Amino acid sequence: GPPSFDPADLPAAVEGPGPVIDLPLTVDGVDLRLTLVSMGNPHAIHYVQSDPAEFPLERIGPLVEHHPLFPKRVNFQVVQVLGPGEVRHRVWERGSGITLASGTSASAVAAASRLRGLTGDRIVDHMPGGDLILEWDGAGSVFMTGPAVRVFDAEWYT
Repeated sequence: GPPSFDPADLPAAVEGPGPVIDLPLTVDGVDLRLTLVSMGNPHAIHYVQSDPAEFPLERIGPLVEHHPLFPKRVNFQVVQVLGPGEVRHRVWERGSGITLASGTSASAVAAASRLRGLTGDRIVDHMPGGDLILEWDGAGSVFMTGPAVRVFDAEWYT
């Protein structure tokens, strides 16, 4: 679907219509610069220079998720831009914690990265759970391509 950069769509307690880019937020002594995106669910994206695996996501993720700036909580992404067509990111998913991959997170990262001029229309997003290809031309929907993989088998008993 299409991204929204209006903070009211997250919602976020921010003045004005957006887009919100480089919003300063300090949590537990860590200075963040957030780009806000809604993909129908809320995302706060922080860009880093080094591998996102080095970022203290276990500590900072829940503090961002539950910050008063986000009255309905928020998903939090830590992103490293590797080049105009490639990013790497980790996600703290609201209500779940660290997840290996997320399609809406990858879509939000693609839209935010293009909006900021950090990437082009098409990117490969490397997440711990696998890679996705995302395309967004600056208008309309974000398109995502990736594998469908069986992760477990189960039987339902009633």
